[in-house]
Amino acid sequence: MKIGVMGTGNIASYLLKCINDEKLVEGEVISLFGRNREAGERLAEQHDARFHMDFQTFIESPVDVVIEAAAIEVVTAHAIGVLEEKKDFVASSIGAFRDPVFLKAVRRTAEKNGRSVFLPSGAIGGLDLLQSAHAAGGLEQVTIETRKSPKSLGLEPMDRKELLFDGPAGEAIGKFPKNVNVALLLSLAGLGTEKTRVRVVADPHAERNTHLIQAGGSFGNMTLKIENTPMPGNPKTSYLVALSILSVLQNKGNPVIIG
Repeated sequence: MKIGVMGTGNIASYLLKCINDEKLVEGEVISLFGRNREAGERLAEQHDARFHMDFQTFIESPVDVVIEAAAIEVVTAHAIGVLEEKKDFVASSIGAFRDPVFLKAVRRTAEKNGRSVFLPSGAIGGLDLLQSAHAAGGLEQVTIETRKSPKSLGLEPMDRKELLFDGPAGEAIGKFPKNVNVALLLSLAGLGTEKTRVRVVADPHAERNTHLIQAGGSFGNMTLKIENTPMPGNPKTSYLVALSILSVLQNKGNPVIIG
């Protein structure tokens, strides 16, 4: 499997180390795409890949799957182009799919070209349970409380915790596009952005990014708490995001599917 990565930051660097150096995936990153020439050329040289600043030359390289490890804007600008070139697509910036029109266009393009779009579980778990509960209408309520340090939320230091938001997931994603991808994933797996409730708390004593998920319905009840270690060098990103992308690649093409 030949892999292309869009992005030159912490997640891209981690994936290159795991895939090209440590051989944790049956494949190789051969192409990088980004706007930061210095970082891109450095990564390409360190991990024996080729760096592109032009999307067309990047997507025309012989890759089978493209990983977005950059930003929402990169997904909205290039996801459809990736699929039209008949490459599978793995997106880390899930917030791009908060626009139902864009999501529909991506889905339609993937179907037309016989490709797959992977939305890794990222910083949370329990998505398989929500999907199962929702399959026959047995899911009635889903809430998630995300608790992060002010620094992780891009805020100035504060002395005490503060509730920043309490409302529907669709609105939360608009207000915190880089911090509540998990809310959109829950929405896509379950009740949608209007019926999924989100609370965002800034806590100066939080050492880890914490997500408390509660769901209920005719299937029973679920409570799941995840305490994530931030990505080294980027407190806004969970380490689990990078690990979940790695897991997608390790399981791609696996004849036995769990869950």
